[in-house]
Parts: sequence; structure tokens; C-alpha cells
Amino acid sequence: MSLLIKAEHISKTFAQTEVLKGVSLEIHAGEIMTLIGPNGAGKSTLLKIILHLLNPTSGKVTQKHNLKIGFMPQKIHIDPTLPMTVKHFLELGLFNPISLWKRLFNFSANDTTADSIFIDELNIRHLLDQPIQNVSGGEMQRILLARALMREPELLVLDEPVQGVDLQGQSELYHYINELRKRYNIGILMVSHDLHIVMKSTDKVLCINQHVCCSGTPQAVSQTPEFISIFGNGAEELAVYEHHHDDHNCEIAHGHHNHLHDPHSQESK
Repeated sequence: MSLLIKAEHISKTFAQTEVLKGVSLEIHAGEIMTLIGPNGAGKSTLLKIILHLLNPTSGKVTQKHNLKIGFMPQKIHIDPTLPMTVKHFLELGLFNPISLWKRLFNFSANDTTADSIFIDELNIRHLLDQPIQNVSGGEMQRILLARALMREPELLVLDEPVQGVDLQGQSELYHYINELRKRYNIGILMVSHDLHIVMKSTDKVLCINQHVCCSGTPQAVSQTPEFISIFGNGAEELAVYEHHHDDHNCEIAHGHHNHLHDPHSQESK
């Protein structure tokens, strides 16, 4: 598999507080890596370093030449007084908005362009003329994913992609992400707390708590006291991968294509 990004021995210190220590990872085309860990573990900081939004205190990140990255943030704040439709918000994410926009909105019944397909598969076409501030939490997640996909990425970086999405929508969204990986052979780096769903389709797991606690392929693990100490009581009912943890060197044992559901289902605004 083609190597997309390699992070080597990444450490980061803020005001004499070390939030990351010696974290390394590799992401290849066609694979999904899920980043897990407790709140404050350094997951978002690691993403920002991988995206070159932050410089590491030590270590380095290298990537494929001219790598195209699509990023779906955990949340985004849009000024409520800003006059912006969903259509215009999506346009901001395009490399070549004029040509792609003409291709997207001058579509026919037989239109098969990737952008139009994403709009329909994510069930957001009816939202295009609505103010972006009026969409629900679940609708916004689908809009953010569509915006990232319209960049035609080789690597898709998703920070908590199912926030504000109901349970059925979460399952469907993860199925869709897995299908995108297969369809376009893109690499996916995902941060998620939804262990009970996401672990069923990820290829690799990286658990960090400032340092790398464990890494490997998913399978049933949750009975271990070390795992429960990180994720709390009840985690053993959610996780589906096996975790062998000694805090210094641990491994995780080897362990369709539908439109997403009705956007008017119960989703938080």
C-alpha cells in the first residue's frame, strides 16, 4: 500500500506541559486508522500536527508529494449574522470552485460526477439553499463530510465525525466512510469515542494518552482492567477489540452503498 503520511516520534509541549510524547504512526492508501484515548490525551493536538496546523516540539511529519487532504473538523463556528447558504459554505472548500460548481449544479438526471454523488449519498441536496446556521447537528456533520470529499482527497481526516448524529445515522455514516475507502482507495484517519460502532470497520487502532498506549488491529478486548481504567465502567460492553496493556508496550490483537437515512430524524440542533 502507498504510504500517505508518516509521523515520527512526535512530542508537543505547551507552557512546560507535555501533551504528546514520542508518538509515531503511518497511514497508507486504502486503510482506516482510528485514534482513541481519554479526553485530554492529545488526540486533537496530534491531528493538528499531522495537518501542519501546529509544529511539533520534536519529531517530524513527512507526507506523499502533493498529498491532497480532506479535513472534517469536530465542530465549526459560523457567525450567526453571516449570510451564507449551505451551497456557499460547500463552495469554500473547493480547489476550483467555478468549474466544480458548474459541474455540480448544472446536473442532469443522469449526472454521475463525484460531487453530485456525494451531495445525494449524504442526503443534503434539499439543504443547499438553506442558511448554514439553520441546519441540525447531524445535517452539519454530513455537510462537513461532503465538503471534505469535494476536495477529492487521497487522505481523509475526520475528527469525531458523528457528533450530533442519532444512533441509526452513526451506523450508516461509518458504513459510508468504510465504503468510501474501498471505492476510492483513500486513507482515513479518524478520531472517535464511538468504540461500539467504529471498531467494526477500522483496520488499525492507535490508543494514546500523551504517549502511545497501544496500537494494532481491532478485536475483542474490553475485559481487561487496563482498558476499563481508561474508558470507564461499561466500556467492556462497547469495545470490540482485544487490548493487552502494560502502559509501555502494548498491542491490540489481530483481530453497501445506501443513501444516509432521513435527514429529518431526531438530530440535535
